[in-house]
Amino acid sequence: MAIDLIAAPLDASNASEQAERARKRTLGNVRLRHHETNEIILIPAPSSDPHDPLNWPQWYKYYIATVICLAMMMCNFLAAGPSIALLGIATDFYPGAHPGRNPRLFVAAVAKVSYFFTTTALMQGVGNFIWVPVANKYGRRGVYVISYVIYLVTAIWLSFEHSYGAFLAGRILMGFGAGAAETVAPITIADIFFLHERGAIMAFYSSFLAIGVALGLIISGLITIHHHWRVIFQVGAALIGLVLLVAIFTFPETAYPRHKPPSPPPEQQQPPTPSSSSEKHTAAVTTTPADPSQPPSSTPTPLKKRPPPLSHTLPLFPPSPLTSESLPLLVFRPLGLITLPPVLWTALVFASTIGFLVAMTSNVELAFHDAYHFESWQVGLCFVSAVLGSLAGIPAGGRWADWVADWGTRRNGGVREPEMRLLAVAVGVVAAPGGLVMFGCGVGGGAHWIVPVLGIGLLNFAIVQATNVCLVYVIDAYRPVAGEITLAVMGFKSLFGFLLSFYTNTWVAQSGYAAAYGTMAAISAAVLLGWVPLYFWGKRIRHATWRWRVVSYIHWSDDREVGE
Repeated sequence: MAIDLIAAPLDASNASEQAERARKRTLGNVRLRHHETNEIILIPAPSSDPHDPLNWPQWYKYYIATVICLAMMMCNFLAAGPSIALLGIATDFYPGAHPGRNPRLFVAAVAKVSYFFTTTALMQGVGNFIWVPVANKYGRRGVYVISYVIYLVTAIWLSFEHSYGAFLAGRILMGFGAGAAETVAPITIADIFFLHERGAIMAFYSSFLAIGVALGLIISGLITIHHHWRVIFQVGAALIGLVLLVAIFTFPETAYPRHKPPSPPPEQQQPPTPSSSSEKHTAAVTTTPADPSQPPSSTPTPLKKRPPPLSHTLPLFPPSPLTSESLPLLVFRPLGLITLPPVLWTALVFASTIGFLVAMTSNVELAFHDAYHFESWQVGLCFVSAVLGSLAGIPAGGRWADWVADWGTRRNGGVREPEMRLLAVAVGVVAAPGGLVMFGCGVGGGAHWIVPVLGIGLLNFAIVQATNVCLVYVIDAYRPVAGEITLAVMGFKSLFGFLLSFYTNTWVAQSGYAAAYGTMAAISAAVLLGWVPLYFWGKRIRHATWRWRVVSYIHWSDDREVGE
């Protein structure tokens, strides 16, 4: 059908602003720099509506990004943090379990208690098959608030629950509530930031997602020095409640319907000037004279940038649905999107980096206890390196990757292709396998404890750097369905991590740390090297796979278009 045709590729030497802004299904092929001035063009084009999130003050956008980062950090705080007290939790639920007096019961108890964490990680991904369609159809704000209410209630519940079955049920429900922000956040960032800003902001998202795991392990370990492990849930509940209050009273709805005809028409808007930026942008408000025979006045009126009023902040959901697409289509679309090679490769990158980190954290206490006789709090402090590595990954996966993409854009006459940022993944190709090898050989080879600790930091650096580049790549390529893209990637990652966690201890016991983590390093390197064929042939692959029959069923409607 005509509506499913991909927009014709842009000609770098022949620009038509009106025609270019009317393009649909661009698959990331957009003009990001003006063909004459070579200055940044704001993509998507902001409207003249002061309530358009793209027109909000830059300081307010950064505030929203800060709240998102806090939400990201907290969504993994209780999901992974209490695992540092795995041995204590096992002996609490199974009092007879002891590694010396009853090793068989102890091993069985540890295996059963590990379900508290593997099922939570699984539900963080699977639960988004409900949250993301709701966010796409009915808005983001309500999803943040309702999911965090569930997260808070389960945190309070589990701090007092003593039954194994009820505790497991609570952890499953916790994963359902905690996982929503992880997948909805990239949509929110794409809602309020322009294309040329997105990579840097997404790097903070990726970093705080990883920091949440590390900080949860560090704080949880310190709590266990003088307190019962249940205090971890009490502290977590207080922090979750604080984030929830901030979201309820200050976090606005960021979804904005951009499929409506712009006002003013694109041909009447001013081209960008050398000083253009998202903060300096002013919308041209066109006035139409009473006499239709007279040309309209195109004198731009500066648009006052101000945060949205309370009427836009307090309601949980917008007054009308954001799209006419049905919820079943929104639910099943990720299953079709995962068949697209760029999306599948990105999901594999997440699985072979974050998935292996999940495997690492699932037995890290046992590993450091056996190799270095570390207590739980000492193991937790080892993840300070994970925090430092995640912070170091922000500029490498954000600003530097943006610079790499902009370098390719300039060479291409101002026209951006999503693959232009993939060159930055080369850093992760070295860092991720290197971190896994250092951890495995350090613990298994009797090296000083600093070796595996540095490996943890290096792996977290690679997770932030490489996964951020890959996620921004597929969001740029399929921006109208950014939510479903993120869901496909995160869902695959969660399923992989869940399955891997069942076999990590057995794998390590049979092969040893060095061999097991060496194999993980080889898999990670092979997957990350997939950037090479996509860098050279990714555009052809995206255009060819768009015509696949299975993909044709999940093409998006016009009301999902956002102008890029």
